[in-house]
Amino acid sequence: MSDQSYPAAAPRTSKRLRSTAWTRYLFVLPVILFLLVFIVFPIVYNLILSFQNVTVYNFKGHHAFAGLASYIKTFKDPVFYTALGNSVLFTVLSLVFQFSIGFALALFFNRSFPGRGLMRSLMLLAWMLPVVITASVFQWMLNGDYGVVNYILQSLGIIHEPHSWLSENGTALLSTIVANIWVGIPFNMIILLSGLQGLPEQLYEAAKLDGAGKMLQFRHITLPLMRPTILILLMLGIINTFKVFDMIFIMTAGGPVNSSNVLPIYAYQLSFTKFQFSQGASVSMIMFAILTVLAVIYLRMSSKEEAA
Repeated sequence: MSDQSYPAAAPRTSKRLRSTAWTRYLFVLPVILFLLVFIVFPIVYNLILSFQNVTVYNFKGHHAFAGLASYIKTFKDPVFYTALGNSVLFTVLSLVFQFSIGFALALFFNRSFPGRGLMRSLMLLAWMLPVVITASVFQWMLNGDYGVVNYILQSLGIIHEPHSWLSENGTALLSTIVANIWVGIPFNMIILLSGLQGLPEQLYEAAKLDGAGKMLQFRHITLPLMRPTILILLMLGIINTFKVFDMIFIMTAGGPVNSSNVLPIYAYQLSFTKFQFSQGASVSMIMFAILTVLAVIYLRMSSKEEAA
């Protein structure tokens, strides 16, 4: 009687396994659909658009294949190189100061002192505020007519006449960099602080017994152990900073005379101001290629770090 029960149990077990497998696929299906609709499709569509000749005149009509015409036109445009240089400068300066100040604050808040939790929470306000509010506040502060920055600098005798910080070629981009640094410092601080709090205390105690000072401990213990966290933070910072649009658009809109123009704003101007959709798509794909190369470099560096 027990021998006859096995054939009936086998199909029931296999049916249950198939049902479990389908259930797993159903849980993953929303994520797959989201990736296909909101990530894969826009990238593929933008890539196809960059190889066509689409303007406002033929947007709804037939789109002829134009090959590399949009890319050639982009590389011949001097504004592209201005925007590319501004993007690199904006990214590098923002990351250098965000990371260095954020690391210093992380080391400071890694110590125990009264009010540490409150001060750390106040530091996060800059990161939690919407970018629209932050950009508007900096736009008001740096205004040439009634900005508080001019008032303070004139009161201290540093400048003798007000400056239009957002309307002058030499200071427009630097003003947006300062605003972006202020926004990014809390994020760098909290990521680095979480990494510091995970370091083993035994290594520092052993280093103290060997007579190592704070600088030697930082150089030979903190930095090597924090390297994976630093690599991830810098990679995320490069991607997020290189594609910043809203901060610069609200403060300067890329002006004056393209002095603060960056690649995201340049692509926006081509697509939605000049209605040259294919050339705007080509700029977006160039940005995508640059960030993809950086991501591949990061993955190789992280794999070598894990292997070591």
